Amino acid sequence: MTTMSLPLRRLLDALPAGRQADARRRAARHEAVLADRLQRLYGHLPGHAAWLESLMTDVGCLMAARPAALQAVDAAREDDPTWFCAPTMLGYSAYVDRFGGNLRGVKERIPHLRDLGVTYLHLLPFLRPRAGENDGGFAVASFDDVDPRLGTVADLEDLTASLREAGISLCSDLILNHVADDHPWAQGAAAGNPHLRDFFHVLGREQADAYEATLGQVFPQAAPGNFTHVDAMGGWVWTTFYPFQWDLNYANPAVFAAVAAALLRLANRGIDVFRLDSTAFLWKRLGTDCMNQPEAHWLLQALRAIVDIAAPGVLLKAEAIVPTRELPAYFGAADAPECHLAYHSTLMTAGWAALAEEDASLVREVAAATPALPAGASWLTYVRCHDDIGWKHLLAEAGDISRLAAVAHFYNDGASYAAGTGFQGGLATNGTAAALCGFSSDPSDAALRRLLLVHGLALCFGGLPVLYTGDELAMANDGSYRDDPARAHDSRWIQRAPFDIVRYAERNDATTPAGRAYAGLRRLICLRRELPELAAGVPCTVLPSDDPALLALARGDGFRALLNFSGRSFAIDLGAYGGTGTLALAPWDQVWLHRGRPLA
Repeated sequence: MTTMSLPLRRLLDALPAGRQADARRRAARHEAVLADRLQRLYGHLPGHAAWLESLMTDVGCLMAARPAALQAVDAAREDDPTWFCAPTMLGYSAYVDRFGGNLRGVKERIPHLRDLGVTYLHLLPFLRPRAGENDGGFAVASFDDVDPRLGTVADLEDLTASLREAGISLCSDLILNHVADDHPWAQGAAAGNPHLRDFFHVLGREQADAYEATLGQVFPQAAPGNFTHVDAMGGWVWTTFYPFQWDLNYANPAVFAAVAAALLRLANRGIDVFRLDSTAFLWKRLGTDCMNQPEAHWLLQALRAIVDIAAPGVLLKAEAIVPTRELPAYFGAADAPECHLAYHSTLMTAGWAALAEEDASLVREVAAATPALPAGASWLTYVRCHDDIGWKHLLAEAGDISRLAAVAHFYNDGASYAAGTGFQGGLATNGTAAALCGFSSDPSDAALRRLLLVHGLALCFGGLPVLYTGDELAMANDGSYRDDPARAHDSRWIQRAPFDIVRYAERNDATTPAGRAYAGLRRLICLRRELPELAAGVPCTVLPSDDPALLALARGDGFRALLNFSGRSFAIDLGAYGGTGTLALAPWDQVWLHRGRPLA
């Protein structure tokens, strides 16, 4: 019998006898990484051994409380650890209120998701947010309560059960870096509780200035600076994002334990995937930009080990919008895995840049620089999301900020078919996919081909592709946010329109923009499902092309994608890509080949 450490015995002591064998097996596999990472982070602190025992007791209690239906999911996914890498996987991202009104309304939209082929639903923040301004729900006041506008915890559990029955995994945001200033931790700290005060960074002005000297700014116009003076705290609280979002102090082990417990409680309510928000910012170090520090990765690796022990059917997704070269770290290593999924934001950005430049060189460079995926991991590929397109993330590939400024001008300033709006001083863009593709000015075949082209890249590149709500219906920009004082300062609301029920009713009418977009996307999605080469982990290779606008990709031995990012037509010799004869590729069109045969 394997000798058990004292913390592991505490885990098993919390479980019923019938659950201990599985727990012993999982813990034996992951305990070394967990103990090592927590030792690196907190081993120098007094009382570390007792704290670790307490942590494992809490994990054991939450593991014991895991419902039988979710234990069955855990077992099935342990038997098939790459279940989320299959080409049958398709994601969909939406705000609860914008998509269905509330959680019960989302349940009513499950047939629409199934018709599209969705197997993964990311509902943007639905936990109880801060009263008043709350950054679209990303200022969380409670990890254990649902936003009352959207429903109850019972509604959430009912929705997760219905989604599970429909074969759809639910993804929730877990905001790791900060909580709202009206979260009980923050309120207790402001009321003078010394234990909770240590959950946050409270600095004097001189010390804050020393950090500020090397920090970037997330919202330099709407929320300049990284610190907010709070009288009740007697100093400057670290607030990377907005003044009402207080950064958590992960140098305090109590913070890690509290966040890990919050995750497991949500997992026990049926959440399958956690989008770990703002992972790059978790650890602070003087003299650095306080991003992507080694300790941030140790924290995520420890969190992954806990999940693998207590809820192995759950996935972790890194929301790390960083340059391509920095992305692989968020997957961890074979002996210390980190996140299962990571956003490939540079691929998304490069696709839009290619449309603007009518040149695929930036996509080719990003694709060629994309590292191979480790086993049991997947990129998350996408075209649009609730957030902006930040052009600066392509600076390493573009090499010149003026080049990116020209791309931003194309989308933001009415200089083209695109109807985007500038953000963060103009080096970012907001707008729905359809608006950026030209549907607003001319809902023509060209606009449709552009919409399908950027989605085709996300669907065939290699990963788990995610559609943003309404893109399947070519939904338009929503400018009504400008009339709402609580939202007018943030142009990201332009792509957060309510689900368009008129367009939804037109989805099967091929004479409407919504119907043509819906049919085109469903065709690509159905093709993808039948192609094993499009599973995550199958190598993606950039192939040579004679035209700068042509992106040619190979997936495995049998699949080729040819994508024309220009407004020109040209002929392609299919012999160079495993086929025969020539093919005329229309402006902004694409063709998928399987073993030399054109599919789309």
